[in-house]
Amino acid sequence: MTDPIKEYVTTHAEQVPVVSDADVLVIGAGPAGLSAAVSAARNGAKVTLVERYHHLGGMASGGMVLVLDDMVNEGNEVTTTGIVSEFIDRLERQGGAVYPPSEDCLTNWEMWQKWSRWGCIDFRKQGMPQPIVHSVAFDPDAWKRVSLDLVRDADIELRTHSWFSEALVEDNLVTGVIVQTKLGRQAIRAKMVVDASGDLDVASSAGASFITGQFIVTTVFRLMDVDTARAEAFEYENPEEFKKLDRQARRVIGGAWGMWWLKTPLPGVVWCNCPHMPGYDGMSPEHMVEAEFEGRGRMMGLLEFARKNIPGFENAKMLGAAEQMGIRQTRMLQGEYVVTKDDVASRRHFADSVCRGRDYYTPYRALLPKGIDNLIVAGRHYSVESEAQKQSREIPPCMSQGEAAGVAVAKALDANCALRDVDVKAIQKQMRAQGADPGDVPSANALIEDPVDA
Repeated sequence: MTDPIKEYVTTHAEQVPVVSDADVLVIGAGPAGLSAAVSAARNGAKVTLVERYHHLGGMASGGMVLVLDDMVNEGNEVTTTGIVSEFIDRLERQGGAVYPPSEDCLTNWEMWQKWSRWGCIDFRKQGMPQPIVHSVAFDPDAWKRVSLDLVRDADIELRTHSWFSEALVEDNLVTGVIVQTKLGRQAIRAKMVVDASGDLDVASSAGASFITGQFIVTTVFRLMDVDTARAEAFEYENPEEFKKLDRQARRVIGGAWGMWWLKTPLPGVVWCNCPHMPGYDGMSPEHMVEAEFEGRGRMMGLLEFARKNIPGFENAKMLGAAEQMGIRQTRMLQGEYVVTKDDVASRRHFADSVCRGRDYYTPYRALLPKGIDNLIVAGRHYSVESEAQKQSREIPPCMSQGEAAGVAVAKALDANCALRDVDVKAIQKQMRAQGADPGDVPSANALIEDPVDA
C-alpha cells in the first residue's frame, strides 16, 4: 500500500491557537460532510464545517462524478431521499440538473436512446436495453453554488483551505482536531465530531480500528464542442461501425464503464469518467503523482483518437480534468458493525437502519467506531468490507449517511449522551420528518431475519 518510511525527524512541542468552538465539527465538505453539517445545523446544533479545498462538494464537484445514481430499488422505488432530493431540486432550478420524468422510467429502446447518454440507466441489470431509472446528470459548478447556499442558509461556520492534521483525544473522547493552514496549525474544539473525510482521517488518527483497500482511480475529465446529436445518430444508425470504434476508444483510454462519455447539462460538453487505473494507493502522494501523469496522457490520447475517428467529435477540445483525483477506496472503519458483501447483495434489513442506498440498508452501528466516543463517520469509509464498499459507495447513499449522522449528533447533544446511546428510533423518526428514508420500514424485496439488538 503506502510506501514505507525509512527515516524520521523529531519536532518540538507547540502551543496551537484555538480558532473555533462548536457543538458539532464536520471534517470534509463533500456530499456526506455537507449533508451532515446541514442536518445537524437544522436540528439546532452550532456547526463548524472544515474543508481542505477552496470549493465544496468533494467528488461531486472537484472530482466531477457527474451522475447521481444508486437511488432506486426494484419497481422504480426511490429510496435515497432527503437532503439529496433537495440538492437535485436546487440544481434543477439553476439549470444544473437533467433527469428523466417518472413516465420515462421504462425498459424499451425508445427510452434507452433518449436517456442512456445521460447516465440514467440501471447499469447493474443484465441484458439490453437496461431500464431507465431516476438518476441525475448535473453540472459541477452548480453543485458548488448550491453547497454554498445551503451552508449560508443553515448558518454554518465554514473554514476552507484547512487540512485535517490530527484528532484531539482525551480518555477515548474526541474533543476536536488540529488543522494545517497557511497561517500555521490551528485547533478547533467540538462536543461532537463527524469524520466525512473519505479516507477515515479523523477516526484513524483517534485510534479507531480500520482496514485498507484499493480500487481503480480515475482522472475524470470533460470535453467541449462535441456534437452529441451527431454522435448519438452515428451510434444508433451504424451500430456495428460504432461498436468497432468504441472498442478501439476503450483500448486507447485503458478502461471505462459501460459508456466512456455521457452528456451534461451544458450543451456540447461531455463527461468522461475514465480512465480506470488499478494499482494506485489513494493515500500515497507518490502514487497520486504517477496516476496524474498516466491519466492525463491517456485522456489526451483518447481526445486525439476521437477527433480523428468518431463522428460528432471532430471539433472536440479538452475542457479540463477534475481538480481532485477520483479515489474510490482507501481506509474503511471496522466499527460496531461491519457491513458485508452478503448484507448488500441480499438486501439484508437491520432494525437500526438509519439510511438507504438503492436496495440495501445501512445500520447505525456501521457509522460508529469501537472504543472511541464523540465521533461518527459518514461516507465511503464507513464500517464495511472492501468488496461490500465497492457496491455501496455512491454519492447519494453517502449523503444519506451524512444526513443520518447529522441527526445523530444533534440527538446526542440534546440527550447529553454518548452517540452509541442515542435512541435509534428517534433518529429514524427525524430522518422521515426531513423527507429521508432511514430504512426503518423494509421494502418488499428486503431480507428480514431475526432482529439484532441495535
